[in-house]
Amino acid sequence: MLAFLYLIVFFIFCVVIFKVDRKSTSLSKSVFIALFLGSLIGLSLHFIAGDTSKTVIEWYSVVGNGYINLLKLVAVPLIFISVLSAINKLESGIGLGRISLTIVGCMLLLVMVAGLTGLLTAHTLGLNAESFNDIQTSLTQNDVAKTTAISLPELITSLIPTNLFLDLSGARNVSVIGIVIFTLLAGVALLAVKKEAPEEGVKLSAGINALQVWVMKMVRIVIALTPYGVMALMAKVFSTYRIEQFTSLLGFIGACYLAVLMMFVIHALIVALTGNNPVHYFKTVWPALTFAFVSRSSAASIPLAISVQEKLGIPGAIANISASFGSSMGQNGCAGIYPAVMVAMIAPTIGIDPLSLHFLAALLPAIALGSIGVAGVGGGGTFAALIVLSTLNFPVALVGVFIAIEPVVDMARTALNVNGSMISGVLANRLLKEKVSAPEQQTIS
Repeated sequence: MLAFLYLIVFFIFCVVIFKVDRKSTSLSKSVFIALFLGSLIGLSLHFIAGDTSKTVIEWYSVVGNGYINLLKLVAVPLIFISVLSAINKLESGIGLGRISLTIVGCMLLLVMVAGLTGLLTAHTLGLNAESFNDIQTSLTQNDVAKTTAISLPELITSLIPTNLFLDLSGARNVSVIGIVIFTLLAGVALLAVKKEAPEEGVKLSAGINALQVWVMKMVRIVIALTPYGVMALMAKVFSTYRIEQFTSLLGFIGACYLAVLMMFVIHALIVALTGNNPVHYFKTVWPALTFAFVSRSSAASIPLAISVQEKLGIPGAIANISASFGSSMGQNGCAGIYPAVMVAMIAPTIGIDPLSLHFLAALLPAIALGSIGVAGVGGGGTFAALIVLSTLNFPVALVGVFIAIEPVVDMARTALNVNGSMISGVLANRLLKEKVSAPEQQTIS
């Protein structure tokens, strides 16, 4: 009976959100309301429903997980057609390589800044790994082996796709990057066809434009469901996590969240330095950040990340490449802050000053490498931390200690990952502003 009552309440809240959507064109407003209502449901489930909450969440997951699945479903055609359409509007393929390299460069720079921010935060708070020596680690030898089994040349080679259909199915950890690389190759070939065979090029261009209209309409339909998906996901977050599960690790959690907050401030400064309004920026990207926080999925956030960048006036080629690459590399939260906080905790216990220039010269490139390495092995922050600690010859047991509370930290990390990819787009757009003309885009509203 109680479970049925919660389903009715969820339906009523969906009607409320629907009416708000009808009166307002702002997706951010609807998402904020959904966030609040989902939190209320989750808290009541946590403190009132008891064992019934499991049944309720299973039904809520039909909406929450279903929405995530739909976003993943439209992400691949969106990436392919949007990048291809943006290239179709370019006059030559020469600038395409410059766009890609600039975006990757911005991502690697930002992840090193995030690593330095995490290191300074943990060091300032005085966190020390010795206090966690008595906590049993859940790290396995197989986890460690994954980080040492792949070299840098192998990693770079793994990014290059060999079977498009394999990547379209998402079978590889780097499937998104593989799809982007294939699309860039297809785009360069398209520009060559338009130059060498104008008649066929016109037909191809018309077909691509028509396909883009179709895909964008499909994506708009899915993104319109964002508030309902966020409400269901938020209810699950507040009803599932138990404070007692990670009380002893609150210092580490607090350091990670504080470092994430500091990195968001740095992102805001970057937005201001590029001539944009930080308030307008965060108001526009709010739906993408909120969804990333509750879903803990950078890949599922790609359509929203592309959408909000285009609303900010970022050219389609830059928006699509930055959002797509950012789902697998250069992640500010998972590959930057998370391993750096662990490094700051371990370094004093083995007699190393984490703020020495000599050590930073080794740490920051290791973080940049680790941010790419995550794409090669998957697993988010855990494997990024293993890569960085292994590269520095640090003990890796501490990584296993924090696996239990990683989902709690991962919410903020994922939001920062997605924002880092979008900031890379903003930075790249600024750096390439005079070299890349912004084509007219069909934005996702």
